[in-house]
Amino acid sequence: MHRCWIEVSRGQIARNYQSVRQATGPDIEVMPVVKADAYRHGMREVAKVLAASGARWMGVSNVGEGISLRQGGIEARLLVMADFLPSERDYLFEFNLTPALHSLEDIASYHTLAKKRDIIAPYHLKIDTGMGRLGTRATAQEILLALSATPNAQLEGLMTHFASAGNYISTQTEEQVARFLEISTYLATSGVRPKYTHLSSTIGIAYNRRDAWGNLVRPGHAIYGYVSPARGEAPERILQVQPALCWKTRVLTVKDLPKGAQIGYGGMFRAPKPMKIAVLAAGYADGIPHGLGNKGKVMLHGQFCNILGAVSMDLTTIDVTHLENVEAGEVVTLIGRDGPVSIDAQQMARMAGEISYSLLCGISARVERIYVD
Repeated sequence: MHRCWIEVSRGQIARNYQSVRQATGPDIEVMPVVKADAYRHGMREVAKVLAASGARWMGVSNVGEGISLRQGGIEARLLVMADFLPSERDYLFEFNLTPALHSLEDIASYHTLAKKRDIIAPYHLKIDTGMGRLGTRATAQEILLALSATPNAQLEGLMTHFASAGNYISTQTEEQVARFLEISTYLATSGVRPKYTHLSSTIGIAYNRRDAWGNLVRPGHAIYGYVSPARGEAPERILQVQPALCWKTRVLTVKDLPKGAQIGYGGMFRAPKPMKIAVLAAGYADGIPHGLGNKGKVMLHGQFCNILGAVSMDLTTIDVTHLENVEAGEVVTLIGRDGPVSIDAQQMARMAGEISYSLLCGISARVERIYVD
C-alpha cells in the first residue's frame, strides 16, 4: 500500500501528443518537451510513450537528462535546450545529443570539438529576441561571419523562446517574432537556411499563433494535459488536452478535537467547534505546497475537505467533520477526480498562489509513480 503516489495515464499522454499533431498539421514537426522528469510524470516512461506515438524529437534541459533517456533506450533526436557545462561537452557526441547553442563563442567551441573528431556536428542556435535569458544577441551579420568560420558545426535549427506568449495585452511576442524573422530572413538571403526554425511552445500552439511556429513546435505543458489561460482578447483555442496525472495519498489517522483546539505548527487553525480531523500521509516534502495551509482542498468520499493549519513536511491535516466512517488507510485524492468533484493542477496552484508548472515539477521523487493505460 503506497502512502503517497501519482497515477499517470500512458493513453492520455499519447492522446495529448496526437492532439498537438492534429492542431499543427502534418507539415509541422512536433518536439515534446520531457525535461524536469517530464514535469514529474516520469521522463523515461513518458518518452517511451511518445516514441511509440511517433515523436522523432524530444526536448530536454541538460546533458544528464539526455544521457538518462539514451540509457533508457530512447533513440529519438534529443535537443539539449538549457545550455551545457564545458565538462559535459564530450557527452554530447558520446550519446548523440544535439545542443542548443547560445553564443558565438559556443559555436566556435563546438566546431573545435567536432573538428577533433573529424565530423560535422549539428546544433540549434538560440536567438535572444527579448527573453533576456539564454541566447545570442549578436546581429545577423555577426552570426553569418561566425557560421562561415565554423564549418564542422552545422546549423540545423534556429530557435527562440517567448517571454509573454499568452499575453495579448502586450506586444512583446510580436516584437520577438519580428526580431527572429529579421535575423532568419537575412541569413536566408545569404544562403543559410537551417532545416528547422522554432519559436513556440504550448501557448503559441494552443492560441494559434501560426506566424510564430516555424516548422517545429515544442509543446511541454500540453503533453501533460494543460494550457495556461491567456490574457486579453486571445484567439479561440485550437488545442484541447486533458490532464494525464492524478495524485493520491492515504489517511493515517482520524481523531476528534474539542472546540478551541489548535492544529499544526504555529497554531494556524483553531477549531471553532468540536471537529473530526484526518491526518494525511503527505506533506510539503511530497510536493503539497506549504501555501495551501488553511486554504487548500482535497477530495474524500466524493466531497471536498478543507486543509486545516499548516502543511507539514510529511503530514497534512484535513477537516472530515462532514463525512461519516472515515478510516485509516482510505484513499484521498489531491489532484484528479473523486466522483462528482475534481481538482486539477491549475486549480491547486491558484489556491497556493503558484503556477501549475511549479506545482507539477514540485511533486517529490519520493512519491511513487504508477503507470496505467
